Amino acid sequence: MKIVFLDRDTISPDTTLRTPAFAHEWVQYTRTRADEAAGRIRDADIVIVNKVKLSAETLAQAPRLKLIAVAATGTDNIDLTACQQHGIVVSNVRNYATHTVPEHTFALIFALRRSICAYRDAVKAGRWQEAAQFCFFDHPIRDLAGSTLGVIGDGVLGQAVASIGRALGMRVLFSAHKGRTGQGRLYTPFEDVLRQADVLTLHCPLHANTRNMIGAAEFAQMARKPLLINTGRGGLVDEAAVGPALHAGHISGAAFDVTSVEPPPADHPFMALLDRPDFILTPHVAWASAEAIQALADQLMDNVQAFVRGSPVNQVLPKV
Repeated sequence: MKIVFLDRDTISPDTTLRTPAFAHEWVQYTRTRADEAAGRIRDADIVIVNKVKLSAETLAQAPRLKLIAVAATGTDNIDLTACQQHGIVVSNVRNYATHTVPEHTFALIFALRRSICAYRDAVKAGRWQEAAQFCFFDHPIRDLAGSTLGVIGDGVLGQAVASIGRALGMRVLFSAHKGRTGQGRLYTPFEDVLRQADVLTLHCPLHANTRNMIGAAEFAQMARKPLLINTGRGGLVDEAAVGPALHAGHISGAAFDVTSVEPPPADHPFMALLDRPDFILTPHVAWASAEAIQALADQLMDNVQAFVRGSPVNQVLPKV
């Protein structure tokens, strides 16, 4: 079998990628543009991909293709309808980030809630010496204990974040889906979560109903001026509305690990916020602890091995 890995650089070079235990030809590319994909997968039996877009047109030019093994959980870069039409099995990697994403989420929360970056920058600028005493109080510091954590998304990651919040003494509210009622007592209406949260964190998938689910109208409802944290998906928040929300004081801080276009271009709204002490942007690394990436790589190759054995696992298609 010919295996083609289209974007090997999306996995750390320090990660061990296990060699398949069956006869194969292995071809890998550091990265692949969408317009290069068709030529590179034309005679592939198995394609490994993380973020390269595989359109219906591209897939139609790969008659031997039997498996797409996604080196991630999300599959929005792949035309699943075309895969179904061509009988291509699609597998993904699941539950590998249950520690790394929640930990990164709280790293961002702590950094903003305690003004860590602001104080670090102030010390670098000589403010401590200028203060001429043992401390200074230029930036706000708030405890998390006793505050309210609003969680949008109740999957594995959202639940893990909630568990950490409870351990820190936070009150946790899981948001019902925006615009829906009657989801039961375990969920708080979306608008009520916006009004009650001191910290709002996003852990839901991106689709038509969640794209730009938080924008200017929603920021205006945030009565407690919460922190907004997005380690979920770029596009869940109207990114152009974040700066105005910070300027207006609708939120007390924002931290994003994801953007709708990655990397963000120089004219992206977030680029104008990078010098603010109440804004943090990290380069989509919440998932990227050494332990998590190795777990992803191991599960990825397990998926390939299981497919070749005739017992595929972690299937997105066909649905099981």
